[in-house]
Amino acid sequence: MSDRRDTQEDKQTPSQDASVRQDKPRLGERRDDETPWRVEGKLAGADGGPDPHVPNEEPRGLRWGRMGLALLGILALNWLIASLLFSSASVLPVSYTYFRQQVEAGNVAQVTTQGEAVQGTFKTAVTASQAKGSQPVQNEPTYSNFKTQLPAFGTDDLLPLLEAHGVVVSAKPVETPWWQSFLLYFGPAILLWGFFVWYARRAQAAGGGMGGMLGMFGKSKARRYEPQKSRTSFADVAGIDEAKQELNEVVDFLRNPDRYRKLGARIPRGVLLSGQPGTGKTLLARAVAGEADVPFFWMSASEFVEMFVGVGASRVRDLFTQAKQAAPAIIFIDELDAIGRARSSGGQMGGNDEREQTLNQILTEMDGFTGDEGVIVMAATNRPEVLDSALLRAGRFDRRITVNPPDQRGRAQILAVHTRSVPLAADVDLDKVAGDTAGMVGADLANLVNEAALFAARRGELQVGSKDFSDALERIVLGTERHIVLSQREKERTAYHESGHALLGMLQPGADRVRKISIVPHGQALGVTFQSPTSDQYGYDVDYLKGRIIGALGGRAAEDLVFGEVTTGPESDLEQCTAIARHMVGRWGMSESVGPVSVLPRDGQQAWPGDPSGPSDETRRLVDDEVRRIVEDCYSTAVGLLRDNRDKLDDLTHTLLANESLGEQEAYAAAGLEPLPVAASHVTAS
Repeated sequence: MSDRRDTQEDKQTPSQDASVRQDKPRLGERRDDETPWRVEGKLAGADGGPDPHVPNEEPRGLRWGRMGLALLGILALNWLIASLLFSSASVLPVSYTYFRQQVEAGNVAQVTTQGEAVQGTFKTAVTASQAKGSQPVQNEPTYSNFKTQLPAFGTDDLLPLLEAHGVVVSAKPVETPWWQSFLLYFGPAILLWGFFVWYARRAQAAGGGMGGMLGMFGKSKARRYEPQKSRTSFADVAGIDEAKQELNEVVDFLRNPDRYRKLGARIPRGVLLSGQPGTGKTLLARAVAGEADVPFFWMSASEFVEMFVGVGASRVRDLFTQAKQAAPAIIFIDELDAIGRARSSGGQMGGNDEREQTLNQILTEMDGFTGDEGVIVMAATNRPEVLDSALLRAGRFDRRITVNPPDQRGRAQILAVHTRSVPLAADVDLDKVAGDTAGMVGADLANLVNEAALFAARRGELQVGSKDFSDALERIVLGTERHIVLSQREKERTAYHESGHALLGMLQPGADRVRKISIVPHGQALGVTFQSPTSDQYGYDVDYLKGRIIGALGGRAAEDLVFGEVTTGPESDLEQCTAIARHMVGRWGMSESVGPVSVLPRDGQQAWPGDPSGPSDETRRLVDDEVRRIVEDCYSTAVGLLRDNRDKLDDLTHTLLANESLGEQEAYAAAGLEPLPVAASHVTAS
């Protein structure tokens, strides 16, 4: 039996209320007597539209299309000129047979040979029709010069024939004028070189600060988001009120810069948003641009670096030039760690050297601000610990905002935002849905709403109901339902396994509420037990963590108690309980033998092998011994609890076999238990 039990620990910070200003004036409604506060760039048009002086307003695909058409035109011109110069319009191609006939008729004056090619002149001009043996055409031009080709298989004696009829034979090669040869061999290269030089100078004049080949590849790939066209505001951001409050100051500076300048204050030159994926970092940056009503230049950090050395730095310069000309503006660099990783002291080659050049250019551009350009750099990363220290010093990214996963109240607010355009049934309680989705971030909740809407659409419903949300959550957390046929013994073993998990979750004080038990296969698991909290908690004590281990071992304990053997099913359960025990001993100081020290490396840091700062071999053995002791003690407790409550285990299993899936109330009723008070915060699935 394959079994899966995933755990997400919800370590969050309570959010605070943040009111959204609805009566603030738009940036375009500037007074006529107000002095522009920025010293670079142009003001937007009077109609509030995009700045006509900003480069690269033309779509990039159109620019490349025009460049391709110009290149094709140059090549066509070269072909036309070469065709005219080397045209054989005055030379008549004739067959070898006709050539011999004219020699025998005494109409050939002289010939010149080069290899198997023969050129010569007729004594009396002929027409093309005569050469082909067809009827003559009126006013048809005549030709004195001709050319033909000697057959490779010819055995006739041509030279005696020519001498017998007095034809002058020349063996020197046909000479071509030097200027024709020059154009033939060097003309296309000169034209292409001239085209690239023209395009490079055009790109340099546009403000890219580039030359040569960099003129083609060094242009910034940043996408410009205009808030006038697709406005995003703080009203579209929910559940992360602390981050919104900190960014309100950035918005207020862009709207009212004089208020700060009069007091000698300056806005942070860089704002770094960090947090786990899906928490809304990019959405926050767009909301800042929308609230301040300024242009927003967005670019992924990986798009700076290309195969050519120096392209990344050139694109950085071009991006900052565009932003300063459109100031006040915001530059947003997503996934900053792609180019912002800490630089090494040793020599680098290839991609590493190019990445460091790009990073150095970003440092230079940010440090060169005087505070008057009106350009604010925002960046997002999931791994702030790997960034170069020069980026994080004061004067660059001197303000760092952590975007935490939302708490239960924040999740309810996010669900309210994402369901604004979704018709909800009367039985939908967003607060309850928020309570069942501990650990989920904004992107997860948006996916949940979309999956629920898809379920409702497949069922032909007009509104999204509570069952749709329940099925969507089950599909996201537990996996897609698999339609496989299990034998009766396999089904019974799975039922006891899941009942062991659920019963220990019901008996353990402080355990998360058991929400659903199912022996319908989902994903890679043949059965699942879904638990979720009713409130959020941010710290965990020893009793709670041991309870988690006991619950994870419930499936194996039930199989051992009932069948007297164990299977491969508890694989993921063992991985989970081992990881919890190892963190208790090596990270959280919850072992008396090891003491209050941290001996395990953090996630993403170098592991023990080869780490000179790692623990000794004796300490590692001590950690392993303590982990084994904790897990074995918890397993003994799990077996003892199930043995003492064997009747409840059997009743719950038989009910589960009869129904295949049990909800919260049905599960507790089948076990004859009442839900215990819940004080934890995590989601588990076995």
